[in-house]
Amino acid sequence: HPAPGFQDSTAPPTDFNPEHPLGTPLALLHKTYILSQTRDGFCLVDMHAAHERLVYEALKAAHRAGAVARQALLIPYVVNLSEDAIETLMTAQEELQALGLDFESFGLDSILVREVPALLAEKADWTQMLKDLAEVLMAQSAENPLADRLHERLATLACYTSIRAGRELNLAQMDALLRKMESDPRSAQCNHGRPTSVKMGLRDLETLFERA
Repeated sequence: HPAPGFQDSTAPPTDFNPEHPLGTPLALLHKTYILSQTRDGFCLVDMHAAHERLVYEALKAAHRAGAVARQALLIPYVVNLSEDAIETLMTAQEELQALGLDFESFGLDSILVREVPALLAEKADWTQMLKDLAEVLMAQSAENPLADRLHERLATLACYTSIRAGRELNLAQMDALLRKMESDPRSAQCNHGRPTSVKMGLRDLETLFERA
């Protein structure tokens, strides 16, 4: 299945523009890093980190607008969790529903997931997702501002929505990701504050190969 927001095509992009700061994609290295050619060098992009930040920003915008799209699961999913994790999730149920995640307690040791954010519809690892959300919630103090708590939860959801390292992308999908990054300057850093791309100029290459 194509990644969220990307068209499934094996053809290279036809709208090559050497002025694009992140360049034109050439290849995917180790199924993790996009190699692109820029006007005066090349660029490496961590596709998972970059897409995770873009999804995070999209989820924040949708939440602010009260329009996080949901998708009902055809068959509700049962997740077995510890008693503490269940209690923590149920305490935050209303807030998580506002983020597009609808669930209810199911017996003494389970959660029944009925709806998920639309971007998560194809994600199968609901157990790990809810465990991670519970860990985030338990690590936070109730005294933290509500906005900070919500952003932490959105960041956790974005991680599950983003393109995973090891995923094969074609050139058109890589090009779409680079163009989306250029449209949002916040994508220069991942949700954890690390850079999502590294650039090297021709002069740097010439120095490495002692051509300067």
